[in-house]
Amino acid sequence: MSAVRPADAVDQLLDRWLEERRRASTRFFTPQAETIARCCHRMAERFARGGRLLAVGLSPAARSDVRHVTVEFVHPVIVGKRALPALGIVGESAPVALELELIAEPDDIVIAFGDADDGPDLAACVAAARARGCLTIAFSALGAEWELEPPSDDAFVRQELVETAYHVLWELVHVFFEHRGLLEGRTEQPVHDVGAASFLYPFLAEREHDLDGVLADVRRSAVMKAEEVQELRARTLYGSAEPIRRAADALRKAFATGGRLLALGNGGSATDAIDVVADFSSAPRARGWPARRALDLTADTAIITALANDIGTDAIFSRQVIAYGRPGDVLLSLSTSGNSPSVLAALSEARRRQLVTVALVGYDGGRVAAERLADQIIVSPSQHIPRIQEAHATAYHLIRELVEMEDAT
Repeated sequence: MSAVRPADAVDQLLDRWLEERRRASTRFFTPQAETIARCCHRMAERFARGGRLLAVGLSPAARSDVRHVTVEFVHPVIVGKRALPALGIVGESAPVALELELIAEPDDIVIAFGDADDGPDLAACVAAARARGCLTIAFSALGAEWELEPPSDDAFVRQELVETAYHVLWELVHVFFEHRGLLEGRTEQPVHDVGAASFLYPFLAEREHDLDGVLADVRRSAVMKAEEVQELRARTLYGSAEPIRRAADALRKAFATGGRLLALGNGGSATDAIDVVADFSSAPRARGWPARRALDLTADTAIITALANDIGTDAIFSRQVIAYGRPGDVLLSLSTSGNSPSVLAALSEARRRQLVTVALVGYDGGRVAAERLADQIIVSPSQHIPRIQEAHATAYHLIRELVEMEDAT
């Protein structure tokens, strides 16, 4: 039996994956676009009153989404967008329900990641948040005021749709927040302030008091964004089919010989690294796959802050590669720009230590692609960071599937 997935088998899987995602995305975003638009409006009203976004999750994969949505709101990647307050609640300092109880206030927005299979605490958090007066959002039937459940039983498809959904919520909540005349309880004069992020909202006009018109614009924009990521997924997977196949082959060989996966990234890409490690070390239950040895180099805040403080941020990952990396391991790095100094330093150190290197990058691939700084380079050719991250999720989910794929020869 061959240890390498044949190219035609990968192509068939790739075709099936893209079609599954296209159908699920259409079934999700087309009927839910109105709900998403109105939810964005209600979220903006909460933020305008001083509320915060509180994200809750229990499972390893859900915790990656918790971290991802909070970093998007607090550190917006679009120039000119204001930072909005968001906190992640994953039960680190206390049981998750108690942690939420201690933090939540009536004007807050609570968004729950996961489903009933994660245990009763998640639904209890939603119920407690509603009782307190919080606006509640969930992506499964957890009793939230706003429920956006993906129409798929596949855990990877669901996670990818959820990621796009909360990116869309983040992108489009600013439409209403910057059309203050549409927000209840505001005393300021209406201000139209789309500014540097106007390209996100191609349908917007000066409609400070036309709520129905702005809702219609936001609804169309939500559908458009879902279509954009479908196109980018196809460009990413078809354009990088061979590097994806070879990355999976390298990981399979590493696991078979006692090696490990090391994953890293910054910001939203750090949360993708969390998700990658969760997918390998605690795979979706329905898959029945074995747990694989994987290490998240973004996880230890003491190590990262010590290195950043004492040496500099460029060393936060390379020093960990020195500490943990061994010949035969695989380093998987994620960088939307392909230019992050900490990622470049880690890739360089990994090569010196004879690790196999895999990079998921955006734009034109940046320095990683131009200088061939990784063995396998997977490019999502876009300048829009949320869409790049969503396409990256599909790519590393495909790699995870291929690692366990039975020989087709």
